[in-house]
Amino acid sequence: MASRRPPVRRRRGRGPARRDDATWLVYGLLALLAFSTAVTVLRWLAANWWIPVAAALAAGTAALAVLRVRALAAREHRLRAARLRLALSGPGGIDHMTPDAFEFAVRDLLERDGCRARKVGRANDQSVDVLAEDPTGRRWAVQCKHKRDPIGGKPVGVGVLYALAGTYQRAHRAQLAVVVTNGRFSREAHRWGNEQGIHLVDRAALARWAADGRPLWNVLPRVPAPRDGRRN
Repeated sequence: MASRRPPVRRRRGRGPARRDDATWLVYGLLALLAFSTAVTVLRWLAANWWIPVAAALAAGTAALAVLRVRALAAREHRLRAARLRLALSGPGGIDHMTPDAFEFAVRDLLERDGCRARKVGRANDQSVDVLAEDPTGRRWAVQCKHKRDPIGGKPVGVGVLYALAGTYQRAHRAQLAVVVTNGRFSREAHRWGNEQGIHLVDRAALARWAADGRPLWNVLPRVPAPRDGRRN
């Protein structure tokens, strides 16, 4: 009986090897392209060296300008804080005034703002210490409350606002009522003042008014500036 021959194994094609060769060819072309591009860029930079230098100088100048603006802003912030402290608690500051001198100081600030102002505070002043007329003819009635201990002392209560609300229109023919203090106001005073349109100038607002040179109508919310455009 004849013996059987083993089956003939077919040789596989060289497909994978060819694919590997194609991949390496692509990589080589990409590398050659990258090298060529780099050479081109370097040659361009060598021929036009002044362009990157100018760009670097422009970027440096812009960075220095930004740093300068920030430094000036920080310096102005420090100077403003110093002016505010000086206006309140520095030598001759508002905290060291007598109540009568405080009323004169408020009058002087209103005159600085372009108002015609006079101090009227005295016995039986009907809750108004300073009367002023702004450039548009609006009449302001101001009650001044100077605190000996403005930080830890008792806040100005709502009773002061009650008294002013009852007199500023009827007795003084004013359109705007303001209470000014170097201290603070109670929560009830803030609430009632907002409801009744009584404007409150507390310690922080007074410092801005005194030290920044802004007129009172720019310090207070909800009060339009006079029509002559005096907005600082």
